[in-house]
Formats: sequence, structure tokens, C-alpha cells
Amino acid sequence: MIYQRIAFIGLGLIAGSMAHATRRADLAGEIVGTARSEQTREIAKEINLCDRITDTAAEAVEGADLVVLCVPVGAMEAVTKEIAPHLAEGCTLTDVGSVKKAVIDAVAPHLPDHVHFIPGHPLAGTEHSGPRSGFAELFDKRFTILVPPEGGNAQAAANLRKYWEGLGAYVDEMDPEHHDLVLAVTSHCPHLIAYTMVGVADDLRRVTDSEVIKYSAAGFRDFTRIAASDPTMWRDVFLNNKEATLEILGRFTEELFALQRAIRTGDGEQLHDYFTRTRAIRRGIIEAGQDTDAPDFGRGAKR
Repeated sequence: MIYQRIAFIGLGLIAGSMAHATRRADLAGEIVGTARSEQTREIAKEINLCDRITDTAAEAVEGADLVVLCVPVGAMEAVTKEIAPHLAEGCTLTDVGSVKKAVIDAVAPHLPDHVHFIPGHPLAGTEHSGPRSGFAELFDKRFTILVPPEGGNAQAAANLRKYWEGLGAYVDEMDPEHHDLVLAVTSHCPHLIAYTMVGVADDLRRVTDSEVIKYSAAGFRDFTRIAASDPTMWRDVFLNNKEATLEILGRFTEELFALQRAIRTGDGEQLHDYFTRTRAIRRGIIEAGQDTDAPDFGRGAKR
């Protein structure tokens, strides 16, 4: 056991998976949770997601030695203001947001000195959301990024690292600006591109009488999986990571123009060289254990 009491603010996929994995590894004496929606709280009670569900965030954090903010980035500041007066002395506060600099700017100014704030981001997820979507294996062999503040409490940081490792994750540390740039490449821009491609296909579907849906092959199907993610979360991600996202989108646009030119001019050699180089990225992901090379990405024969 690492923490006596953990409080989850927000009870979606990530919090639910953390709760299940916490129980699996016996990492906490008590798990407390809350959510803004009464319906979400009732579902969490029904499935025994936590040991105790409270009606408010302020109630949930009372006496907790670890508090995890599992709300959209745009809601972090308001939630922090609500819970700040109720945080126990020596408590560790962390989050699971996909953006780090904006979260730090929103949260840190409202915290009392006796709280250790260590931002975090688990690089794991599915397209599903809500308290029923969580499962204990979500973080197994996936990376979690921690952003310990300069001069922060070393023991608090060590305990949080040990906790995430207990959930099954690999743990790395980054500064917030670097995190936001890396995630713009690996997550934020791919999601935006997926949303765009599915939007284009939706326009085309109206013309082709649903053939886009009927004949979707693996490429488009994978876009739709990504584009099915929580719209509130992704709205907040893009609004709070503007600079890095726009920088990477600019580079993407340049690459896209180069490929358009190669196709237009029939430059097969450039296309082949480009695709060979990018194929190596996929091999690297498999070698790092972050995906499988099973046929059809391990989906099996059923559709």
C-alpha cells in the first residue's frame, strides 16, 4: 500500500481504470470518487467502482493523501478552486490531462503551500468513456509522463512514480513545454487529422449513399476509432495546446504539399523513399512494446 486514501475527481475511463488497477495491486487503503453528473455517480455506485462516492469534490478530497484530477483540461481551474481549502496537509495532487503547461498555469496558483502538485499524463486510452469503460489492464506496459516541479518534494514524487509503476505503467519525466510538443506530434495532431478525415468522409457519404461506411477498409476504420474519442476532452486539448499543435500542423501541411507534388508529377521514387522511411517508425513502435504486429492489429477475424 502506497496511499491511505485516494480521491478521484471525475469518474471516466482513466479514473475507472486507475481504481481497478489500484485494487488489483492493493495500492490504497480506501478509494473515494466523485463526478459532476449525478447519473455518473449512480453508475459508479452500482458497479462498486470506488469504496465511497461523494456528491461533491470537496467531500471527496477530505483526508486524502493522493488526489487525482480526471476532468477535462478546461475544468481543472474551477475544480482546483473548489477543493483547495479542503486538501489535507502533505497531500499529493496530480492530474491526467493531455496538456501540461496550461494545467500547471490553471492549477498551481490556487494551491496551498502544504500540497505537493505533480502533474501527470498516462499515455493510454480507448475511444470509450464513462465509469463502465475502465479496466485494470489499461496502463500495463504503457508510459505515464510525470512533470515534477523544480524544487518539489522528492518523496512525494517518488511515491507517485511508485504508484504508477504499481498500476503497471512505465514512468518517464519531462518538462511541461517538451511534453506538450511531443504530445502534439504523437497524439493531438493525429486526432485532429482523424477528425478531419472522418468529417470529409461524412460529406462524401451523403453523396455516395453510405458507401463510405459500407466499404470502410482498415485505414478509414482506424480513423473513426480515433475520432470517436470524447469531444469535450479534445476541444479542451486543442484550446490549451495551441502553440505546439499549430507548429506541428504547419510542418504536416508542408509534408502534405510535398507528397501532393510527388503524386502530381509522378515521382514514384520520392513516394517510395518517403513511405520506406515512415514504415520504420511503425517497426520502432512494435519493438518498443507499444503495439502488436499481429495480423489486422490483433482484431481477429470478426468485424
